[in-house]
Amino acid sequence: MWFTEKWTPNIHFSVKVKEHLLSEKTPFQQMDFYDSFDLGRFFTLDGIMMANQKDEFIYHEMIIHTPMSIHPKVEHVLVIGGGDGGSVRELTKYSSIKSIDLVEIDERVVRACQVYLPQMTIGFNDPRVNLYFEDGLLYVKNSKKHYDLIIVDSTDPIGPGEGLFTHEFYQNCFRILNDDGILINQHESPYFEKEKLEMQRAHQKIKDLFPIASVYQAFIPTYPSGHWLFGFASKKWHPTKDFKRTLCSVLDIKTKYYNHDVHLGSFALPNYVKQELGINLK
Repeated sequence: MWFTEKWTPNIHFSVKVKEHLLSEKTPFQQMDFYDSFDLGRFFTLDGIMMANQKDEFIYHEMIIHTPMSIHPKVEHVLVIGGGDGGSVRELTKYSSIKSIDLVEIDERVVRACQVYLPQMTIGFNDPRVNLYFEDGLLYVKNSKKHYDLIIVDSTDPIGPGEGLFTHEFYQNCFRILNDDGILINQHESPYFEKEKLEMQRAHQKIKDLFPIASVYQAFIPTYPSGHWLFGFASKKWHPTKDFKRTLCSVLDIKTKYYNHDVHLGSFALPNYVKQELGINLK
C-alpha cells in the first residue's frame, strides 16, 4: 500500500506504508494516519503530509528555536495551528516561558496525534500550556491578551488554514504583539509555482505591516521540493544583527538540526528566492 501526495500535476511523492492506522472526516478536513517503513508514523490532512517521525524535528526546531534565540525575554507565546504538538513541545523546553496558548481549529487533530504520535504531543501535559479549539483568525481578532512571540504553525492556505494567510489576520497579530514582539509563520516553498505564489503573497502582507521582515529556510525532505521557508517579522529585533548565541545551547537544550551556524546560514537565501521575494541582490 502506498500513500501518494501530488506535489504538482506532473510530480508525485509516494511513501510505502505498513498500515493505514486511521481515516476520519473531521468537521473541517480529511485526516489520515499511517505507519510507514522509512518515515515511521505520519499523518496527512486533505491528502497533504503534515508531519512524520523521521523529519518533524527539522520543522519544529527551526520554527521555535530561531525566534527564541533572538528575543531576550519571551514569557507569553501564542501558537496558531500546531495541533500535532511539535511546536509546543519545543517551547516547553524553556523554563523562562510563563504561558503557551495553542489555538487549533480542529480538536480531532490534537486528540489523534496524542494517540498516534505521543512523542510530539508530550508538551500538552505542561501546566503552562492552554488549549483553545477555535478559529485562529477570530482568536487574534478578539484577543485582549498580548504576546512576546506568535508562531503561525498553519497548514497550507486552503481549507481551515486559508484565513491564516490574510491581511486581516496578520494585522491582528501585529496588534496583539508586544512592542518587541516577534511573529514566525510557515512560509511555504519557493520552488513549485503554487507554493511560490502563496509565499510571495504572505511576505508582501507581512512586509507591509512590520518594520523588520525577513525570510529563512530549512531543508525538510518530505515537504514539496524539500526547500521550505519561514517568515520572520518583528517590531524591534533583527534576526541576525541581534543574534549572538543560541539560547538552546546556553540552556543545554539538545537539538538535532538547529545550531549557531544553521541559524545564521538559514537567512542566507539563494538568488532565485531573493528575486521571487523582491529582495535586492546587491
